Amino acid sequence: MRWLRRNLVTVLGLLTLAYLLLPNVVVTVFSFNNPSGRFNYAWQEFSLDAWKDPCGVADLCGSLALSLQIALWATLGATLLGAAIAFALVRYRFRARGAVNSLIFMPMAMPEIVMAASLLALFLNMGVELGFWTILIAHVMFCLSFVVAAVKARVLSMDPRLEEAARDLYASPVQTFLRVTLPIAAPGIAAGALLSFALSFDDFIITNFNSGNTVTFPMFVWGSAQRGTPVQINVIGTAMFVIAVLVVLAAQIVGNRRKKAQPK
Repeated sequence: MRWLRRNLVTVLGLLTLAYLLLPNVVVTVFSFNNPSGRFNYAWQEFSLDAWKDPCGVADLCGSLALSLQIALWATLGATLLGAAIAFALVRYRFRARGAVNSLIFMPMAMPEIVMAASLLALFLNMGVELGFWTILIAHVMFCLSFVVAAVKARVLSMDPRLEEAARDLYASPVQTFLRVTLPIAAPGIAAGALLSFALSFDDFIITNFNSGNTVTFPMFVWGSAQRGTPVQINVIGTAMFVIAVLVVLAAQIVGNRRKKAQPK
């Protein structure tokens, strides 16, 4: 009991982490399953067939490629616009700044189904054909707030004396931004970009309302679950999880090496 009291926070943290990772473990285990029926919900026997042919299900890799394409473009658009908005809200004073600062976070607080229905009504009233571009516009819109929040927090923590020192050393505004401001704000921008990619790739509700006949990977998974869940879906999910973990580990290793390389 004495040891438990000393390590209670650590134990609770590990239990919480295990609880969060349990679905990923189940997905990984069932990616090696060979189900006897259409549904991959009960363990039958170990098999590598799904890993050898992850595109063995019709339209699976096509929907995956479409989701990745939309996520990449949505991340690019939301990151550029969100970073610019964050700098404007922090560094400049203008009329209705407080209102803009509040309105920009409404997509984060608003239920997705409300935004999805509103965007659908907007596109239909404008006569826009639902498909790739309507999905992309919708994804940029709801990812924008998350980028602004991440970049704004980073910009608020920046020391303005560093930029003043660069200007005192005769650096131009462009040089100051590229060599001082942007490197300091880069972690916040990167965090917003990664969050945007994950949200866009994973979104179903807004996409389902504004996709028309376009099928993304989350919509493919939802449709497949009604007819039978192929093992290849677990394979794709496991691969995405492993890639995300590797990206986080690589970022941690690079950050630790930079800290060690900095002079004390």
